[in-house]
Amino acid sequence: MGVRKKNSSETRKEANKTIAFAKLNNCPSSPRKMRLVADLVRGKDIMTAINYLKFNPKVASKDLEKLLISAINNWEQKNEGQDAYSSELFVKEVKVDGGRMLKRIQPAPQGRAHRVRKRSNHITIVVDTKK
Repeated sequence: MGVRKKNSSETRKEANKTIAFAKLNNCPSSPRKMRLVADLVRGKDIMTAINYLKFNPKVASKDLEKLLISAINNWEQKNEGQDAYSSELFVKEVKVDGGRMLKRIQPAPQGRAHRVRKRSNHITIVVDTKK
């Protein structure tokens, strides 16, 4: 590895020490429904985000709440000895991408058939300190 690549990789590693992420693949709800919930917590501090997700009536909020708690626990493991709730953690990034799609056939009148697409999504949450 050259010196320039080594220096850039070391600076990238130093920048990634403060962040932690969690990822959920093939969550069985449509990306559009998940993005409605993800927009509520993007940029908020973790306690506010957990409260939004806990009391939101949408089903997608339960999956996002579990994923956010997982990202917080990942941050605590990365920075052992520090409490995530006392430090100023916030939701830096929430990405919701389309996942695998199950294609099914629904019978329709007069011998026709309609295609039913059961969508899923991939979610990535990144938490970071405000410093």
